[in-house]
Amino acid sequence: MTIDLHGSIGASSPPKTPDWDSLDWAGIRAKVRRLQMRIAKAIRTNRYGKARALQWLLTHSRAAKLLAVQRVTQNKGRNTPGVDGVIWRSDRQKLEAAQQLKRRGYRPQPLRRIYIKKKNGKLRPLSIPTMLDRANQALHSLALQPVAETCADKNSYGFREGRSCADAIGQCFNALAKSYAPVWVLEGDIKSCFDEISHAWLLDHIPMDRRVLHQWLKAGFMENQRLFPTTAGTPQGGIASPLLANLTLDGMEQAIRAAIKPRRDKVNFIRYADDFVVTAASKEILEQKVKPVIVNFLQERGLKLSEEKTLITHIAEGFNFLGQHVRKYGNKLLIKPSRQSVRQVLDKARQKIRSCRGLKAAALIRKLNPILRGWANYHRHVVSKKIYGRIDYCIRTMLWRWARREHSNKSDGWIMRHHFSADPKGNFSVRTQDREGQKKVLKIYRLGHTILERHIKVRGDANPYHPDCVEYFEKQRSFVGRTSVHPEVVGKGVSINHVYNLLSARGCMM
Repeated sequence: MTIDLHGSIGASSPPKTPDWDSLDWAGIRAKVRRLQMRIAKAIRTNRYGKARALQWLLTHSRAAKLLAVQRVTQNKGRNTPGVDGVIWRSDRQKLEAAQQLKRRGYRPQPLRRIYIKKKNGKLRPLSIPTMLDRANQALHSLALQPVAETCADKNSYGFREGRSCADAIGQCFNALAKSYAPVWVLEGDIKSCFDEISHAWLLDHIPMDRRVLHQWLKAGFMENQRLFPTTAGTPQGGIASPLLANLTLDGMEQAIRAAIKPRRDKVNFIRYADDFVVTAASKEILEQKVKPVIVNFLQERGLKLSEEKTLITHIAEGFNFLGQHVRKYGNKLLIKPSRQSVRQVLDKARQKIRSCRGLKAAALIRKLNPILRGWANYHRHVVSKKIYGRIDYCIRTMLWRWARREHSNKSDGWIMRHHFSADPKGNFSVRTQDREGQKKVLKIYRLGHTILERHIKVRGDANPYHPDCVEYFEKQRSFVGRTSVHPEVVGKGVSINHVYNLLSARGCMM
């Protein structure tokens, strides 16, 4: 109770809500990390009962619940609701959400179904969970990640901590660059991987709370205000979906190596999500030994290879993998950005420039630079200098046409002075001011100025949840620029962050 200055008695003031950002996040992450490392140790020593007990302890800890809510409310999809239309914005909502993450009484709501366009013009279904369901998936993913990393294939690089597309391409170079390297490559692609994984297999083999997993898989989805059941697959858009897919496909490398003699047959396996390549000394090995093993492995999990995209090619012809073209010229292996990837970035830049008609040059530069810089950074580890120069020339031509269209009554000299003279090197640029009122030059990003550097591939046996590898991964993060996932490469199985990036780019955010 409180008494005012006049002696009147009033109700006690409500307790103040703690500030979300002022929580000890370093300590929270340390607590969760310690439990994750104990789970990984239990799996390494085959103490699966202890691992399950530690997983239960982690999913019921306050630190893990706060970390799960933080992940959901800080990614780019934080403003995209599920079927309930709920979004967590205030500190009170976030703290209350962490308290709601309980197993007792939990029942996930149906997924919100939307569609986005694929490269071939077809539509890809995406299922968006509610905020509470996303947080629950993030919570259980914290307990599942140490198991997945400990049991993962040595040369699996997709959706794993400390690994990237650049690591997968680096392994391709290691396997194919030498003069005595294998010359035949199987390009594998799994048909509708995320949509066809067997629910029965997941429930029997995924080491997590079976009741919660069953509820996720059978939640169904809403489309046109109708509820549809889900009989197979994991939702593309769920936070836990990439982790479940990795656990489903782990073991493929061991199955292949058990069926052949790797050194004699020169077999190498590299996988990123559901895209993979297998090398061999001859075409017959891939057709008669490797491919049947993969087919049987996938069949047990309710999956099958895509006949259209699964090809066997000679290294002299080259193949595309993760947006790169890998080909051997004589005894020299060169990895370059694929023609399709170059075409896509130019088409995206062209569409962005067209959408900026009527806007100022500064707005155009701010919208175009992230596209160019992101594409250049992704390809900076391969042979891309000439392609960078070619793209710079095309972009300059597009910008010149934009300037001519915007200033149709001006001369070429006027356009050069107003749009190409602020930068001493003659790039498309404009003079502007920052927030402090200081003058600066805003210029278009030149891909040719990107520094090309050899990527240091992560060790295949390195585990971020092993005490001996903690310092190794810290050095990797400190001295090696980790490459992010290419936005148009991983199309089939996508993480929730990537889904929301796609939605934002297409104006689907609510």
